Amino acid sequence: MILRIVQMTFKPENVEAFTALFEERKQTIRNFPGCTHLELWQDKHNPNIFFTYSNWNAESDLDHYRFSDFFKDTWGKTKALFDGKPQAWSVERRADV
Repeated sequence: MILRIVQMTFKPENVEAFTALFEERKQTIRNFPGCTHLELWQDKHNPNIFFTYSNWNAESDLDHYRFSDFFKDTWGKTKALFDGKPQAWSVERRADV
């Protein structure tokens, strides 16, 4: 399983537009082949910073999503709202705690 974490910082005036876009598209992302979980997190101290946290069965599933027309459209609309460069990590769970 691949865990994907993406950190995004938005201009304050774009936070509402981003959350509306996420709300509109989250079910399509969740139903993408290989996606088993999707969450949106917001930084407790800086409300302009968000994280998406998603689980994918395999890296090939994540890649299929990332190279899809749906992702390209969604990411293009999201990037227009940024106030900084996003960061992304693909990680694997190494141990249960």
